[in-house]
Amino acid sequence: MEARSYGDKWFGAVNATLLVFVSLIVLYPLIYVLSASISNPAAVLNGDMWLVPREITFAGYGKVFENKELLNSYGNTIFYTVLGTTINLVMTVMAAYPMSKRDLKGRNLLMAVMVFTMFFSGGLVPTYMLVKQLGMTNSFWALVIPSAVSVYNIIIMRTFFQSSIPGEIQEAAAIDGCSEMRILRSVVLPLSMPIIAVMILFYSVGHWNAYFNALIYLTAREDYPLQLILREILIQGQMEEMVNAGDSSHAKTLLDQEAVKYAVVVVANLPILLLYPFLQKYFVKGVLIGAIKG
Repeated sequence: MEARSYGDKWFGAVNATLLVFVSLIVLYPLIYVLSASISNPAAVLNGDMWLVPREITFAGYGKVFENKELLNSYGNTIFYTVLGTTINLVMTVMAAYPMSKRDLKGRNLLMAVMVFTMFFSGGLVPTYMLVKQLGMTNSFWALVIPSAVSVYNIIIMRTFFQSSIPGEIQEAAAIDGCSEMRILRSVVLPLSMPIIAVMILFYSVGHWNAYFNALIYLTAREDYPLQLILREILIQGQMEEMVNAGDSSHAKTLLDQEAVKYAVVVVANLPILLLYPFLQKYFVKGVLIGAIKG
């Protein structure tokens, strides 16, 4: 093995130091929120809790899981995310696969029309009027249909199909009598797990964190997603029912609010944090292939 030069060693040391520094910057907020959610709220408010939990308590989580409205919104968000991501994947695949065919007539014009929508749109008011005329307001369809497909993700998936799925395999399947749908189902999709994992992560995170469409189109609180309830807790401060402020002092109310705030943040982000490790290897591979080639 060839010995590393002095410059290579310095580069490796500097690179490792920078990576450790960046990792600490990224991890500190996560660790802080997790520690604050199980620490005594008084220690958090006073600044005594820096990284390690102080006077561990799960009172904040207890109040979160006692709140039926929050649990209902959690179930709504899971439903919206699963349904929306499924629709997104189907629409993206059905658009990207034909666009990857070089013999498709007019595909450049179709792609130009799609790209045009990335820069110009009707705006909020026309979109709201359209959704209302279609009868989707105050229903879950208003949260999944207007965002059913992303042109950016179509371009990524089309690039993957063009650069990573050999055309010879598709031609051989066609010679054997396979239809385009059979080729897509039996040949293309099994070879496209990396990009599918990327799309699942992109779309699911988008649906999980979305709140603006719900704020615009939903009026019934029982249909609210988790992020809309979280917005009320963190921004509008509507926590009287959760902490029962009328039966405690103002100081006790502030402590309860602090405990609930961090606990809700952890509960809201836990599913996405658990999802990423299972998709990580596919995610990295799919992003590199979709970005570098094409």
